[in-house]
Amino acid sequence: MKRTILSLATISAIATTGALASSTTDIAELKAMMSQMNKRLAKLEAENKQLKSQAKVATHKKHVHYTKSEQSEKIATLEEKVEKIEKHAAVKSNAPVLKFSGTHYMHYRSLDDGTDTTNKFGMTRNYLQVKAYFADSPKSYMRVTLDAKQNKNFDTDSLDVRVKYAYLYLDNILPYTGIELGLAHTPWIDYEEHHGWYYRSISETFGEQHNGGHLHTSSDYGINFKTKTDYFSSEIGIFNGAGYHGDEDGKGLRGSWRLTGHILGTGTKHVHKSDRYADVSFFGQYGEDENNVGNRDADFSWYGVHAVYNQPEFLLAAQYLKADKAKDDREGDGWSVNGEFRLTTLSDSLEKWNVLGRYDDYTLDMNDVEKTTTFAGLAYQYNQYVEFVANYQKDTKDFEKDKDAFMLTAEINW
Repeated sequence: MKRTILSLATISAIATTGALASSTTDIAELKAMMSQMNKRLAKLEAENKQLKSQAKVATHKKHVHYTKSEQSEKIATLEEKVEKIEKHAAVKSNAPVLKFSGTHYMHYRSLDDGTDTTNKFGMTRNYLQVKAYFADSPKSYMRVTLDAKQNKNFDTDSLDVRVKYAYLYLDNILPYTGIELGLAHTPWIDYEEHHGWYYRSISETFGEQHNGGHLHTSSDYGINFKTKTDYFSSEIGIFNGAGYHGDEDGKGLRGSWRLTGHILGTGTKHVHKSDRYADVSFFGQYGEDENNVGNRDADFSWYGVHAVYNQPEFLLAAQYLKADKAKDDREGDGWSVNGEFRLTTLSDSLEKWNVLGRYDDYTLDMNDVEKTTTFAGLAYQYNQYVEFVANYQKDTKDFEKDKDAFMLTAEINW
């Protein structure tokens, strides 16, 4: 009976921990945590059994009353430890494992827009996320992610809470392929943020940000087929098209894709800055106009190519985007390059410091209006949960005043 209670306590204890990672990494971590907890519980049970045996033997010895008292005290201590573990079981669910995690971006920003200078503290991301894993398919799960951010479309001084992701992931329903169904990832942005641009805390990706292509969002209502092999991975999906925060009129759907060649065979890995990888990708969208982003014929399509190389000392990435059917404020083409140099290359004492830079250039077909953005910054990895970034950003656009900004940002992942 006690082992049953302890096992339930173990699952509940695990349910209160979490960190952002891929599904494969999640399962490995959870198994390791389960194994460690089981070992601790087994040790407690063994000590309990041994002490009870010693107490029984002690009843035949001369100092019987003293020995019983001493052993009873030790047994009471062990039972108190077990009770604490049982009290830790504050989360209940039909799912055998729950995993909680969070991501937060907070910053101080000084902005000179050519007319006025403003200085503000702010927050651009507050993820609170839970994944519920299934007993009969431990790599499948339901994910819900809430985000709270300052939204200029509403009250800019308060946090607007909305659902960013809410999807069912079913693993391996086709060979090497799982699916996301619901408010799911769109195929490109999540890949780029985990392979080519690690600093979402200071800026969106080139195709997403307003002074770049401003072509797509990171999540949308639909279905996304995700394939992974060592040398090839892909995401192919059908979505409503308006994104998680757009107005959906229901008059058309949009297809999105990412096809990636992993030259060094890292397609099934959850890569990190310390890994060596080289990828080439082709990605894009095609479909009906949603949210007033299409051309006069209500068509919207764009595509891009991207290449990245990473090794422990540095990262280099470049991409080209072309929007051939879009609204006048989006139709055009452009390119972007970004890099990161890890200062541990120069000295082991600088292993937590990184220098980063990025340059975006996007030209609208209408009147050949050119938009550019330059980033330069320094990042410091405070610990495994917290990273600080100091950066400068300059935005230019033909016929408009330049904008210069300085930011101090803290990124927290737990």
